[in-house]
Amino acid sequence: MNAHDGGTPGRQDARLEVWAPAGLGEVRPGDDLATLVGDLLAGEALAEGDVVVVTSKVVSKAEGRVVQAADREQAITDETVRVVATRPRPGGLPPLRIVENRLGLVMAAAGVDASNTPEGTVLLLPVDPDASARALRTAWRSRFGLDRLGVVVTDTAGRPWRDGLTDIAIGAAGVAVVDDLRGGVDAHGRPLSVTVTSVADEIAAASELVRGKATGRAIAVVRGVGRFVLAGDGPSGDGPGARTLVRPSADDLFREGSAEAYARGYAAARAELSGEAAPGSPR
Repeated sequence: MNAHDGGTPGRQDARLEVWAPAGLGEVRPGDDLATLVGDLLAGEALAEGDVVVVTSKVVSKAEGRVVQAADREQAITDETVRVVATRPRPGGLPPLRIVENRLGLVMAAAGVDASNTPEGTVLLLPVDPDASARALRTAWRSRFGLDRLGVVVTDTAGRPWRDGLTDIAIGAAGVAVVDDLRGGVDAHGRPLSVTVTSVADEIAAASELVRGKATGRAIAVVRGVGRFVLAGDGPSGDGPGARTLVRPSADDLFREGSAEAYARGYAAARAELSGEAAPGSPR
């Protein structure tokens, strides 16, 4: 996929290239993912400032996050830190659960995946996606002799107020995950006070357009976002990671589903009238 705009007179056009090489094959627990993907990328002529996007599914498989789970619902429960909302589903299906998982991510089913994994097993998210991204970045920078190389690990999630799914960044290394425009001005000279763009999520979503969900293409390369790609080793080169994109609880205006918030408020009011503390209320 190529995308570019008309640019500004006297300036070079902005251009974005995203492609997904085929041929990775099935990844199994214990596989050396850095080598497998590195072999795939060997013919892609990676350049300084490129970002390699990897789905969490193949990272999880390589890291042995395939677990026996005849009962997927129990696996979801085990990965759940906090229930945000639960809704019944028709046809005898298990209820839909939106929960916070061990990574702090709020998503359906805690990110537990039963697709493209052997019968009787489920796939859990990587234990530390940022660490996984850092390890891959280290291996590929060395193999391809690149200094500025980014890695983003993605997973699929829904969003409040919007139908449909999109890929988001759950792990990142070598990428400035946000572009903080606060303190600058817009094209008309007005000050920007709230605009912080989630660069890592935008890279993740762009990659899904060429990878698809059923094509077997788990890897993509994004070129044209080099201004957000970091150089060097260590923390300064790896960057803050995607974990920093998780909104702190104190700033989360949508910490509960509407029905759950109503039920808690109703219980609190009844408890106040009866002189008792409501379940889950501060004491």
